[in-house]
Amino acid sequence: METHTKFSKWALIIGIVIVLNLFFNYTLSLVYGEPKYEDYIKQSQVIENIKTKENCLSLGGQWSEGQKMEPVKTGEEVVEGWCDQNYTNQKNYDSARKIYERNVFITLVILGVISLAIGIFVSNIVLAPALSFGGVLSFIVASMRYWSLAEKGIRVFILFVALASLIGLAIKKFNQK
Repeated sequence: METHTKFSKWALIIGIVIVLNLFFNYTLSLVYGEPKYEDYIKQSQVIENIKTKENCLSLGGQWSEGQKMEPVKTGEEVVEGWCDQNYTNQKNYDSARKIYERNVFITLVILGVISLAIGIFVSNIVLAPALSFGGVLSFIVASMRYWSLAEKGIRVFILFVALASLIGLAIKKFNQK
Protein backbone atom coordinates (compact mmCIF):
# COMPACT_ATOMS: atom_id res chain seq x y z
CA MET A 1 0.00 0.00 0.00
CA GLU A 2 1.49 3.33 -0.98
CA THR A 3 2.09 6.13 1.53
CA HIS A 4 -0.70 8.35 0.17
CA THR A 5 -3.24 5.57 0.55
CA LYS A 6 -2.08 4.74 4.10
CA PHE A 7 -2.31 8.39 5.09
CA SER A 8 -5.80 8.71 3.57
CA LYS A 9 -6.92 5.53 5.32
CA TRP A 10 -5.72 6.72 8.75
CA ALA A 11 -7.11 10.22 8.22
CA LEU A 12 -10.50 8.67 7.46
CA ILE A 13 -10.26 6.35 10.49
CA ILE A 14 -9.41 9.25 12.82
CA GLY A 15 -12.20 11.35 11.32
CA ILE A 16 -14.75 8.57 11.87
CA VAL A 17 -13.56 8.04 15.47
CA ILE A 18 -13.94 11.75 16.30
CA VAL A 19 -17.25 12.31 14.50
CA LEU A 20 -18.73 9.08 15.91
CA ASN A 21 -18.07 10.27 19.46
CA LEU A 22 -19.27 13.80 18.72
CA PHE A 23 -22.42 12.20 17.29
CA PHE A 24 -22.91 10.06 20.43
CA ASN A 25 -22.44 12.97 22.82
CA TYR A 26 -24.40 15.59 20.88
CA THR A 27 -27.32 13.24 20.23
CA LEU A 28 -27.34 12.29 23.90
CA SER A 29 -27.44 15.95 24.96
CA LEU A 30 -30.29 16.54 22.51
CA VAL A 31 -32.34 13.56 23.70
CA TYR A 32 -31.51 13.68 27.42
CA GLY A 33 -31.23 17.22 28.75
CA GLU A 34 -28.82 17.85 31.58
CA PRO A 35 -29.93 19.55 34.79
CA LYS A 36 -29.46 23.30 34.58
CA TYR A 37 -28.00 25.14 37.55
CA GLU A 38 -30.45 28.01 37.06
CA ASP A 39 -33.42 25.61 37.44
CA TYR A 40 -32.27 24.73 40.96
CA ILE A 41 -30.62 27.91 42.19
CA LYS A 42 -32.26 31.17 41.21
CA GLN A 43 -29.90 34.08 40.80
CA SER A 44 -31.65 37.13 42.20
CA GLN A 45 -30.42 40.65 41.69
CA VAL A 46 -30.87 41.50 45.35
CA ILE A 47 -29.77 39.01 48.00
CA GLU A 48 -31.41 39.56 51.36
CA ASN A 49 -29.22 39.16 54.44
CA ILE A 50 -30.82 36.47 56.61
CA LYS A 51 -30.18 37.32 60.25
CA THR A 52 -31.80 34.43 62.15
CA LYS A 53 -31.39 30.69 62.19
CA GLU A 54 -35.15 30.16 61.94
CA ASN A 55 -35.52 32.30 58.80
CA CYS A 56 -32.53 30.57 57.24
CA LEU A 57 -33.83 27.06 57.86
CA SER A 58 -37.34 27.98 56.67
CA LEU A 59 -35.80 28.98 53.31
CA GLY A 60 -33.97 25.65 53.03
CA GLY A 61 -30.66 27.21 53.94
CA GLN A 62 -27.87 26.06 56.22
CA TRP A 63 -27.09 28.17 59.28
CA SER A 64 -23.49 28.37 60.46
CA GLU A 65 -23.12 29.31 64.11
CA GLY A 66 -20.35 31.38 65.60
CA GLN A 67 -19.46 33.50 62.61
CA LYS A 68 -20.07 37.11 63.58
CA MET A 69 -21.47 39.35 60.90
CA GLU A 70 -20.50 42.86 61.90
CA PRO A 71 -23.07 45.60 61.27
CA VAL A 72 -22.79 47.51 58.03
CA LYS A 73 -24.32 50.66 59.49
CA THR A 74 -23.97 52.14 62.95
CA GLY A 75 -26.80 51.01 65.19
CA GLU A 76 -27.45 47.68 63.40
CA GLU A 77 -27.25 44.50 65.42
CA VAL A 78 -24.36 42.02 65.30
CA VAL A 79 -25.53 38.76 63.75
CA GLU A 80 -24.09 35.62 65.38
CA GLY A 81 -24.12 33.32 62.38
CA TRP A 82 -24.31 33.09 58.63
CA CYS A 83 -26.91 31.61 56.25
CA ASP A 84 -26.11 29.68 53.07
CA GLN A 85 -29.48 30.22 51.39
CA ASN A 86 -28.77 27.81 48.53
CA TYR A 87 -27.83 24.82 50.69
CA THR A 88 -30.87 22.62 49.94
CA ASN A 89 -31.14 23.74 46.32
CA GLN A 90 -27.44 23.02 45.76
CA LYS A 91 -27.85 19.53 47.26
CA ASN A 92 -30.82 18.89 44.93
CA TYR A 93 -28.84 20.12 41.92
CA ASP A 94 -25.80 17.99 42.83
CA SER A 95 -28.03 14.94 43.23
CA ALA A 96 -29.74 15.50 39.86
CA ARG A 97 -26.35 16.08 38.22
CA LYS A 98 -24.94 12.84 39.64
CA ILE A 99 -27.91 10.82 38.34
CA TYR A 100 -27.60 12.52 34.93
CA GLU A 101 -23.87 11.78 34.67
CA ARG A 102 -24.45 8.15 35.71
CA ASN A 103 -27.09 7.71 32.99
CA VAL A 104 -24.86 9.38 30.39
CA PHE A 105 -22.01 7.08 31.45
CA ILE A 106 -24.15 3.97 31.04
CA THR A 107 -25.40 5.12 27.63
CA LEU A 108 -21.90 5.97 26.34
CA VAL A 109 -20.53 2.63 27.54
CA ILE A 110 -23.35 0.76 25.79
CA LEU A 111 -22.74 2.73 22.58
CA GLY A 112 -19.01 2.06 22.95
CA VAL A 113 -19.56 -1.69 23.34
CA ILE A 114 -21.85 -1.73 20.28
CA SER A 115 -19.29 0.22 18.23
CA LEU A 116 -16.44 -1.98 19.38
CA ALA A 117 -18.37 -5.17 18.65
CA ILE A 118 -19.38 -3.99 15.18
CA GLY A 119 -15.81 -2.88 14.53
CA ILE A 120 -14.47 -6.30 15.47
CA PHE A 121 -16.89 -8.20 13.26
CA VAL A 122 -16.84 -5.88 10.23
CA SER A 123 -14.30 -6.82 7.59
CA ASN A 124 -13.94 -3.36 6.02
CA ILE A 125 -10.32 -2.16 6.22
CA VAL A 126 -11.36 1.35 7.34
CA LEU A 127 -14.57 0.74 9.28
CA ALA A 128 -13.17 -2.08 11.44
CA PRO A 129 -10.48 0.03 13.15
CA ALA A 130 -12.57 3.22 13.08
CA LEU A 131 -15.53 1.68 14.90
CA SER A 132 -13.25 -0.23 17.29
CA PHE A 133 -11.26 2.88 18.22
CA GLY A 134 -14.51 4.89 18.33
CA GLY A 135 -15.90 2.44 20.89
CA VAL A 136 -12.75 2.64 22.99
CA LEU A 137 -12.83 6.45 22.86
CA SER A 138 -16.46 6.33 24.00
CA PHE A 139 -15.32 4.30 27.04
CA ILE A 140 -12.68 6.92 27.80
CA VAL A 141 -15.08 9.86 27.46
CA ALA A 142 -17.74 8.13 29.57
CA SER A 143 -15.23 7.28 32.30
CA MET A 144 -13.75 10.78 32.39
CA ARG A 145 -17.20 12.31 32.79
CA TYR A 146 -18.38 10.01 35.57
CA TRP A 147 -15.23 8.83 37.33
CA SER A 148 -15.08 11.57 39.98
CA LEU A 149 -18.75 11.01 40.90
CA ALA A 150 -18.62 7.21 41.08
CA GLU A 151 -18.16 5.41 44.39
CA LYS A 152 -15.07 3.21 44.78
CA GLY A 153 -17.06 -0.02 44.48
CA ILE A 154 -18.74 1.23 41.31
CA ARG A 155 -15.33 2.17 39.86
CA VAL A 156 -14.08 -1.39 40.42
CA PHE A 157 -17.28 -2.78 38.87
CA ILE A 158 -16.93 -0.46 35.84
CA LEU A 159 -13.35 -1.59 35.31
CA PHE A 160 -14.29 -5.26 35.75
CA VAL A 161 -17.12 -5.08 33.20
CA ALA A 162 -14.97 -3.17 30.70
CA LEU A 163 -12.05 -5.57 31.06
CA ALA A 164 -14.26 -8.66 30.88
CA SER A 165 -16.00 -7.30 27.76
CA LEU A 166 -12.71 -6.53 26.02
CA ILE A 167 -11.20 -9.91 26.92
CA GLY A 168 -14.38 -11.70 25.83
CA LEU A 169 -14.41 -9.91 22.47
CA ALA A 170 -10.68 -10.59 21.98
CA ILE A 171 -11.14 -14.30 22.68
CA LYS A 172 -14.18 -14.55 20.43
CA LYS A 173 -12.60 -12.72 17.50
CA PHE A 174 -8.91 -13.61 17.75
CA ASN A 175 -8.87 -17.06 19.36
CA GLN A 176 -6.21 -19.20 17.66
CA LYS A 177 -7.25 -22.80 17.22
